[in-house]
Amino acid sequence: MAGLAAAFGSGAMTNSLEEIERSECIFLIGSNPTENHPLVVTRIYRAKARGAKLIIADPRKIQLSAIADLQVRQILGTDVALLNGMMQVILARGWADQEFIQEKTESFEELKKALENYPPERVAEITGIPPAEIVSMAQFYATAKAATILYAMGITQHTTGVDNVLSLANLALLTGHVGKESTGVNPLRGQNNVQGACDMGGLPDFYPGYQSVTAEAVREKFEAAWRVQLSNRAGLTSTEIFPAILAGQIKGLVIMGENPVVSEPDCLNVSKALQSVDFLVVIDIFKTPTAELAEVILPGVSFAEKDGTFTNTERRVQRIRKAFEPQGGARPEWQVLQDLSQRFGYPMKYHSPLEIMEEVARLTPIYGGVHYDRLDRGGLCWPCPDAHHPGTKILHQGTFSRGRGRFHRVDYRPPAEIPDPDYPFFLTTGRVFAQYHTGTMSRSSPTLAKELNECFLELNPMDAAGLEIKDGQMVSVESRRGIVKSRVRITDRVSQGMVFMPFHFLESRANVLTNPVFDPVAKIPEYKVCAVRLAKAE
Repeated sequence: MAGLAAAFGSGAMTNSLEEIERSECIFLIGSNPTENHPLVVTRIYRAKARGAKLIIADPRKIQLSAIADLQVRQILGTDVALLNGMMQVILARGWADQEFIQEKTESFEELKKALENYPPERVAEITGIPPAEIVSMAQFYATAKAATILYAMGITQHTTGVDNVLSLANLALLTGHVGKESTGVNPLRGQNNVQGACDMGGLPDFYPGYQSVTAEAVREKFEAAWRVQLSNRAGLTSTEIFPAILAGQIKGLVIMGENPVVSEPDCLNVSKALQSVDFLVVIDIFKTPTAELAEVILPGVSFAEKDGTFTNTERRVQRIRKAFEPQGGARPEWQVLQDLSQRFGYPMKYHSPLEIMEEVARLTPIYGGVHYDRLDRGGLCWPCPDAHHPGTKILHQGTFSRGRGRFHRVDYRPPAEIPDPDYPFFLTTGRVFAQYHTGTMSRSSPTLAKELNECFLELNPMDAAGLEIKDGQMVSVESRRGIVKSRVRITDRVSQGMVFMPFHFLESRANVLTNPVFDPVAKIPEYKVCAVRLAKAE
């Protein structure tokens, strides 16, 4: 994300996945890898078997909580306060790596002054975590020889998402847990090629390789390569597109491999936008609820029907190879996009994914040495600047990409919407093991349907007693944006005053409820916090 790019260079994992197994301390925050990243969680279990300490900060109990050395359950949206509190303790107790700070960082004094406002007692009032547990978290992390931070969308999907990530970067810099084996700040990507999509310019403010659209030299380079005049202004994020449609600023839209009718916040408004746009094209492998609204549906192809690369969460570029020919009239998306471009008046004349990848290597410094003939031995981790470079396993070894690692002053800001007498519960959303994202593929599986094929709402036993709601009962869940029905699961996995819903189910769309406000820098929506009220369903 853009915020982490400013601090750490890319928004990607600083270290490799296999290094997790050798960490002495794993700080897991805003992530539930047992259900979302099962291959990652096996490495966490191996690290625990070797004696690693596991700290979990999550408002909800997860499966890994059973083996954690310490689990804290912060109030939703208070991550910055918690991390600042940990850092205040680390400084006060003399656990900071002063040599690392002096030799490799800048702007430390600004952070140090800010942390004076976050003693454990004040942080406890904000987060709901006892001061002694904040001290224990700080000690486990700071005093380990090699500590790694793992996080996911529980950190980023907030109006303070960039602040949250910058605070994690501050914590790693303060303790020197970066640029070394089994350390670092490591986001776990939510889908298999999210990293690759960002790398290739799937962001409105970057060309491939995180080259800014506002940088004149960068723009001139791409103008020369593509023989076209390019804008020096950033485009719109996906969350900004739908209000722009309703404002009459966008008349046509192509959606490829996305299902925003289910996945976007305040999705009733998204449906309204898609119904009002003049012309909608959807490219997908299934007829999704979004495709139902399209004027034209173009068949996409699955991973097994095309050649190319995926770049995974550890920056590893890997080949994918076509196992069989696309079915029916489907074609690889690069061919579809090329034909669309030609019809819009800009000729593209690529003949293969190989040719496209060679252009990527020419124009994108971090992919400069990434060629198909080098990817047959397990792939390459970028940055890989030339054909002789072995790839980079650990970022920021020796020095940071920007010279020195920069501390950022980050102060706690509450979420955009908090409970009140009208909407007394916090709602947070997430995924569950048996379904995936909007269910486009997973809900077509009879096997997975047998595991779970119905939405549920987790409700604390004390709250259930107060509302006289029984386990398995249907309830209506209402926010300021809409109302859905769901079956209740009474459980202590959620704290009093908080409820949880997965967002996979069209018939109980959690994202009808969620708040479309977004982080001012990264523009990521606040999926993880909104206010709701509950009632027994008729």
